[in-house]
Amino acid sequence: MRIEADSLGEVAVPDQAFYGVHTMRALENFPITGDKVNENLIKALIQVKAAAAKTNKGAETLDAEVADAILAATDKLLADPIDFENMFPLDPIQGGAGTSMNMNANEVIANMALTLMGDEKGHYSAVNPNDHVNKSQSTNDVFPSAGKLALIHIVKPLIVEIQKLMAALGAKADEFVDVYKMGRTQLQDAVPMTLGNSFHAYLKPLRRDLERIDQAQAALHVLNLGGSAIGSGINVSRYYQENIIPELNAVTGLELEQASDLFDATQNLDGFLQLSAGLKSLAVDLSKIANDLRLLSSGPRSGLHEINLPARQAGSSIMPGKVNPVIPEVVNQVAFEVMGNDITVTAAVEAGQLELNAFEPVMLYRLFASIEHLTQVLKTFQENAIEGITPNEERLAQDIDLSISYTAAMIGYKKAADLAKTALKTNQPLRELAEATGEFTPDQLENVFAVDKIVRNARTPEHGLASFEE
Repeated sequence: MRIEADSLGEVAVPDQAFYGVHTMRALENFPITGDKVNENLIKALIQVKAAAAKTNKGAETLDAEVADAILAATDKLLADPIDFENMFPLDPIQGGAGTSMNMNANEVIANMALTLMGDEKGHYSAVNPNDHVNKSQSTNDVFPSAGKLALIHIVKPLIVEIQKLMAALGAKADEFVDVYKMGRTQLQDAVPMTLGNSFHAYLKPLRRDLERIDQAQAALHVLNLGGSAIGSGINVSRYYQENIIPELNAVTGLELEQASDLFDATQNLDGFLQLSAGLKSLAVDLSKIANDLRLLSSGPRSGLHEINLPARQAGSSIMPGKVNPVIPEVVNQVAFEVMGNDITVTAAVEAGQLELNAFEPVMLYRLFASIEHLTQVLKTFQENAIEGITPNEERLAQDIDLSISYTAAMIGYKKAADLAKTALKTNQPLRELAEATGEFTPDQLENVFAVDKIVRNARTPEHGLASFEE
């Protein structure tokens, strides 16, 4: 062990650890979830520290030798696999608006720099976590900025998986363009449509979700970095404030911009809320699709059984042969989680007070979980459910034959209603009953019961991939 001190006193720190006293206190104070901070957030913090060291060096407010030592440390951390156990052991939910994580990064970078210089960890005279690594910064501009960088990074795979699922739904819409089925409203028979219509309708809300998430991404590129504690830029040089974002762009390869009002950007976190809302919308739409697929595949003997889902695993420990819709079920469960995460983010954004919101750690924790879990569930939904769906055409045709919905195409509501009641009572096909009345000509019957004409006359957009690529 080595002894380090802060304003509260001395603390023993494991000698091999790259973190220091502030991290040790956080380990004692916040044993909350048992999880660790997201790796993307850690890397983003290191990128911010590298950009800050370069900018302070350019401003000549940080000794060039110290700045170079910090940059050597950040380069090594970003290039090598990070030893998270001995460097970043903190819980993602922590008090202090992310101060513990910010100081964890400061301490690790300082001790890495000291090690590279041949000095001992914890001897901070040459490179100090606060005075040097954290120079011109505050947790209040560093932590949310790093959080946005991390979110930008992990949203990219999510967008790819949304696009893949859209393509798979579009392909099914094309494949099922001539597969007729009964539409339903309030779970009751409505009028004929195609299975392709159903899958095209599943595709469209995902496109809108993609647009919402894309719009939210734009807000993530606007940072309050340079605002320091509350947005006033205290202890920040004019050179630093004007050059920190260009330096961070060079480090990350992104096109970031500084907020026009740093006070606003420091205390108001509606950008995180916008992203969370987009994720919730995606989750709700996915859950609705999953609900439909569970209903449409129900049975196989005593349910709707309009479609066949791929059999992914045995469905019961007691009923042999039972196969459950496990992939739609896991989609539902991830959706429930994301909806709950959105409530957490909403409450945390609302709970900001005066010049700062202290609840960014839990916001980021839940946003990371939503994005990562949605990314994975989209992948399994596409590969293990959507791509393998087949129609039960015999059952679909039977439903259409026995349907009373054709009465909607008949003239005379009372006459049609009487026929419908008789059909339901006797379980006879509606067409047979209509023919038996002698009140309809062959042409009228053909017009009423020609399902292809009914479906073709519906005003529907182009199917499948053609529409997806608009």
